[in-house]
Amino acid sequence: MEIEEAISRAKKNDQKAFNYLVETYWDAVYGFQLKRVKNENDAEDITIQSFSRAFDKIHSFDSKYKFKTWLITISKNIHIDLLRKEKHSIAQDISNEDSGAFQVMDETPSIEDRLITEQNLAKLLRDIKKLKPHYQQIINLRYFQELSYKEIATELDAPMTNVKVKLLRAKKLLAEIITNQK
Repeated sequence: MEIEEAISRAKKNDQKAFNYLVETYWDAVYGFQLKRVKNENDAEDITIQSFSRAFDKIHSFDSKYKFKTWLITISKNIHIDLLRKEKHSIAQDISNEDSGAFQVMDETPSIEDRLITEQNLAKLLRDIKKLKPHYQQIINLRYFQELSYKEIATELDAPMTNVKVKLLRAKKLLAEIITNQK
């Protein structure tokens, strides 16, 4: 598969094209972030967010630019946003110093995680069944069987990067299903 073909297919929501693009560009985006943040876990998290945002916005990709440059730009912007949040949180900590209590960095679950957790189990299972089978499977492995990313990758015989991106997409789709019912 050529890059242009993969992008075209990804714009039509082709999962194989998404996987191909992740496999092709993962190392470039991850390496870029690793140089910036100097922490493997943070670099991996930002890289996953970068691919997720890129796939959410793939329809806006202009083919007169290089796809790799577009991905790196998205990744750079995510990192800048995270730095701004961190800076804002630190500023709040300093301003709250008088009260004797310090704010802890926001470790709350994402919007998608919160929506999923709020649902009762029966309703959640019905909503999960509305997902495509491969998304149902990955949600089941992660949240019901509580497997690690590595264990899921082994179970599915897939690269860990694909597992992470697929799980992120599954959570977003599930959150959309739940939100649309409210």
